[in-house]
Amino acid sequence: MEYTYLSHNVSETHKLGAAFAKHISPGTTVALLGTLGAGKTAFVQGVGRASGIPLNSITSPTFVLCNEYVGAHSIFHLDAYRLADSDDFSNLGPEEMYQSRHFVFIEWADRVVRCLPREYITIQIHINSQESRLFEVTSTVKLESEVNRWMNAITNESHINQ
Repeated sequence: MEYTYLSHNVSETHKLGAAFAKHISPGTTVALLGTLGAGKTAFVQGVGRASGIPLNSITSPTFVLCNEYVGAHSIFHLDAYRLADSDDFSNLGPEEMYQSRHFVFIEWADRVVRCLPREYITIQIHINSQESRLFEVTSTVKLESEVNRWMNAITNESHINQ
């Protein structure tokens, strides 16, 4: 099942991330897709803030490739944009990250699809305007009930479509 969420601003993107932190099990991997500036890191900031991680400490991992943030729900935040191939990504040690209780967020995950775990959530972010973003959320079968719970937790019905 695919869900969509229309975020009108970064505050609503953070709200979506906060709901994720509350309703999705730690240890879940998320493939984040979208162009530069789409809001991938802003979404992770919302998850982090809800987990007690200072918002300003969560930055794009484009140049460092992987950031780790420790909080109530710890986070590995990876970026595959600058990697040459899946082998480069494998050298970052994702298998160990997938086995942890951390959320694992992978920006530009479409570049390393063969390295993703068996079960994961995909969030495709589209830029609608300078401020608004459309989030398209899908998952593998085993995560569908969690994604459903997360999306249902977002109370403004005008934002959600199934």
